[in-house]
Parts: sequence; structure tokens; C-alpha cells
Amino acid sequence: MKRQASPFLLTPRTLSVALLALIALTRGFQPGQAADGDAKAPPIPENATRANFDEDVVDTEPDGFLPGRPGSGGAAVWKIVASGDAPSGRQALGQLSEVKLRKRRPHIVHNNFVAADVDVSVKFKTVVGGFAQSAGVMFRYRDSKNYYVVRADASENNVVAFKCEDGRMDNLGVKGKETAYGVETRVFPRRWNSLRVIAKGPLMEVWFNDAKLFEVEDDTFLEAGRAGIWTEADSVTHFDDFTAAEL
Repeated sequence: MKRQASPFLLTPRTLSVALLALIALTRGFQPGQAADGDAKAPPIPENATRANFDEDVVDTEPDGFLPGRPGSGGAAVWKIVASGDAPSGRQALGQLSEVKLRKRRPHIVHNNFVAADVDVSVKFKTVVGGFAQSAGVMFRYRDSKNYYVVRADASENNVVAFKCEDGRMDNLGVKGKETAYGVETRVFPRRWNSLRVIAKGPLMEVWFNDAKLFEVEDDTFLEAGRAGIWTEADSVTHFDDFTAAEL
């Protein structure tokens, strides 16, 4: 009697197909990674204002930037630091104060950049933090109580967009899912990551480590404002390669 082949027998062909399917399925659940066919990060515009902090003096505040009021706990400490692994050279900008207050928001804005439609990016490395290990980019900044910020946090492993209106921070959700608290993705502590926002009118694209994570839509702040860098609570964070371009 002829023996019938088992329907569960893996031939080389079926094994290959199954392996490819498994890889595709796994890739689909890699947060923060662009799948094949997804849009790649566009180049930084040539007209961008740039700061890599390599021409500044260590242990001083960076030229061309103005610290904002963090809201509580006294002034933040923004200083140029020596950094052997800085992406652009051997120096970076550090937020060095470690005041343990959750509603504290140290930030610093560029003096010579004002625009409404913007492409803002920065590279960052979280160093330490008990309440938070965060880094953010700000845009359409009016003052210390009114602006947009997109922040990444290595203790929460997520990237979230907020608006700060009259000093109140509100989560903006994700386009099509406004109740979402940003997007979960691996934010590597003590390693360099990149964060970028491209904002045109009410639509904002959020990019992390060169992958597009999500979009946000909000029309609270549509007028031109400054751009800058942001941290939260007791986050000690280093920054490099800040760029801001008007679109």
C-alpha cells in the first residue's frame, strides 16, 4: 500500500516559505523600524540652521541659544560638555541639573530661528534620570508656557507628542487614534538616538532613528515660533547636531 505524504512534512520549499513568512511577520512588529517600501527619512534641508557645539567652549552655555524657564526647581544647567562619542565631533550640549520634580521641564531655544512650517531634528543620548530619561524637540515656541514638543523617553520606551498651552501639558495622541499615548519603541539609554519633526500647518510627522513613527494633527499653534531642545524632570541628557529649517 502506497504511503501518503504527511500534510505537515516540511520540504525545503515549504520550510523556505515558512521562514520568509516568519521574518515578514516579525519585521511587522519591530517598533520604530521602517518596513520595506516605507518612506525613508528625507535629507535635512540645505537651508537648515545647524548647531553641533564643537566651536563652543566646554563648561559654558552654547552660543546662539537662550534657556527657558523650566517651571519649577530653579534654573536648568545647560553647558557644553566634552564627549568622546559625540556624532559630530568631541563636544555636545548637556542638560546637567538633576532636580527631582516631575513637572520640571528644562528647555533651551535657538535665538536666530523663527518659523511656522518647520523641519527640526536633534541627536541625543540620555545619561541618567530617576523620574525620567527624556529628550525632546520643540517648535512653534511662543514662550515657556506655550509650544509643541515631541519627546522620547528611555525609561518608558516611547515617543509622545505634546502641546504645552498656558503651562499645561496635553498629549496629542496619534492621527486616527487621538487617545493613544504616542508610540511604543525602543529608546536606547546611554546611546545616541535621533528625533525629528516635520510640521506643515496642523500636520506633524514624527521620525525616530530615521523611521517614521506616526503623524499628529493639531491646530492650537499655527503661527511662527522658535525651535529648541527639551528635557523633563531629572533627566540628564546630551544633545548634538541640532537642525532647524523653515519649509
